[in-house]
Amino acid sequence: MAFIVAIDGPAGSGKGTVAKLVGKKLDLVNIDTGAMYRCVSLYMLRNNIGLEDLQSISNFLNVIKIEQKNDKGIEKFYLNNEEVTDKIREKDVTEIVSQVSHIRIVREKMVELQRNMAKNINIIMEGRDIGTNVFPNADVKIYLDASAEERANRRLKQNNEKGIKSNYEEILANIKFRDNNDKTSDVAPLIQAEDAIYIDTTNLAIEEVCKKIIDIIIDKKKK
Repeated sequence: MAFIVAIDGPAGSGKGTVAKLVGKKLDLVNIDTGAMYRCVSLYMLRNNIGLEDLQSISNFLNVIKIEQKNDKGIEKFYLNNEEVTDKIREKDVTEIVSQVSHIRIVREKMVELQRNMAKNINIIMEGRDIGTNVFPNADVKIYLDASAEERANRRLKQNNEKGIKSNYEEILANIKFRDNNDKTSDVAPLIQAEDAIYIDTTNLAIEEVCKKIIDIIIDKKKK
């Protein structure tokens, strides 16, 4: 039986970084669901497909190929066999990914892909609705949170490190917009699962967050 760790939380709460580090430490396959939605967003931008064009969206969802591969310890993402790891983090994708993720047929397709990717392997998966929708029976559920201001600072630092031009005010506005979108959506809204453990990462170093989660997972495995 596969062991599943689900990490949910708002944008910039540290889900992706934590999932990578904890996955590596405990030999769990890390699946980045946010990157999958970013791949869909990039495809739509490149092909001038609007958010309301459900027929075109449905058509390409039937043939789109999204892959996550580990290249010497670095997670890389491929859209129809093209490596797009950096492209999916650019500003134009970031500005629409939240809206794309709220399109019901997109959500349904990505959940299908996520469940298929997780078959028969021990995984740690992060996103918005992993513990509530994708894997409601996950062995461990974590809800990570942090203040909007702290999340904006983190995203700005990440962008600077990757050479992506951005400014704090724009990032903060986008995070608040995404928070509202995610929490009020009628398609898999961002909510804390009843059995999820809440961790506020605002004043915690990434190492402290990872240790908390590793301890929780190890304790669960002992039971």
